[in-house]
Order: sequence, then C-alpha cells, then structure tokens
Amino acid sequence: MRLNPVNQRLRIHAVQAAALAAAAMLLLVQPRLHGEWHELIEMTGVGLVLVCIAGRMWSILYVGSKKNLELVTSGPYSLTRNPLYFCSMLGAAGIGLMQGSVIVALALAALTYAIFAITAAKEADYLRTVFGARYDAYAAETPMFWPKLSGYRDAPEIAFSPRALRRTFLDGLVFLAAFPAIEAIEHLQAAGYLPVIASIF
Repeated sequence: MRLNPVNQRLRIHAVQAAALAAAAMLLLVQPRLHGEWHELIEMTGVGLVLVCIAGRMWSILYVGSKKNLELVTSGPYSLTRNPLYFCSMLGAAGIGLMQGSVIVALALAALTYAIFAITAAKEADYLRTVFGARYDAYAAETPMFWPKLSGYRDAPEIAFSPRALRRTFLDGLVFLAAFPAIEAIEHLQAAGYLPVIASIF
C-alpha cells in the first residue's frame, strides 16, 4: 500500500498550538534568576535562535521545494535526516532561554521534539515507500534527528528555490520576534499590569 505524504498543515497547527500554550504560560510566570545570570541566559537564547534561523536557511538551500520529491542527502541532510526540525527545536529552546528560564527552555524543546519526532517517523515511512532501498541506505548511516557530525558530505553544487528561502527567512523572524515580546511581558509584570503566579528557574 502506497502511503500519502505527511500532512504538513497538521504539523504546523500542532506547533502553533504549542506556541500559543507556551505564550499563555509566559504571561503568568517570571524567571527566578535576575541580574547577570538572567542576562547570560537571555543572550544564550538569542544565540540559539540565530543558530536556528541560520540552520533552517542552510537546510532550505538544499531541499527547497523538492521535499518528498527528491531524496536529498548532502549538506545538512548528511548530518541528520531532519535538519529543519532539529533547528526549530533549538529555536524553541532559545525562546525559553530568552524568557530567562532553563525550565521553560527544556519544556519547549521537549514539546517540539515530541511533535517533530512523530512527524519525522511518519515522513520516514512515506519516503521509504517512494525511494525504497535508497532511503534505507540513507537512513542506515544518517540519524533521524540528532546530528552526526562525522557523516558530513556535500554536493558539488545545488539548485535552490528563492521562494522557499524567502519563506523560511520570514518564518525565522517569528523566532526573533519573541525577544521583544518577552521583554514587553517582563516590563508589564514589573509594572504590576500582569499577575505573576510563579517564579521558575
């Protein structure tokens, strides 16, 4: 039986729902650490978000609009079969750190990992039906999620989709937009306009 491609809309909706839940939680909690530690955690979060954006753009250069149509195995796809998902998980953790909380960062990373792991497994089943032994050989040497740096290999040249690259860049701006939003929430909490029900590390 031939499987259908994974419905990406369902995956996107699941991530959006998780983001909304996280945003609601951030409105009611504040980080327990302050001062230099808080700033260090925030800047680490910004760094992770920038890595996320760069990694997603690097990945989309290779896969472009060819997802599920061609088996891309070079560049970031030689490190992990799902570099876009891995980078997005880093971005989610970065947003948690930008809030100043290691616990929020771990929770967001775990939640996005769970969503992406399920999606990646379904995509693997579909790609196996399309590419057969080629995909099995690729999967045997390339991890599904966590990068294997020693497996890196590149293509002599690639053809990329400017449209896909632009869309990925705009998607990445959503990660960056979290920083001023989180800063605004912190100011509103400090001014007493938003209630704080808990302080977390």
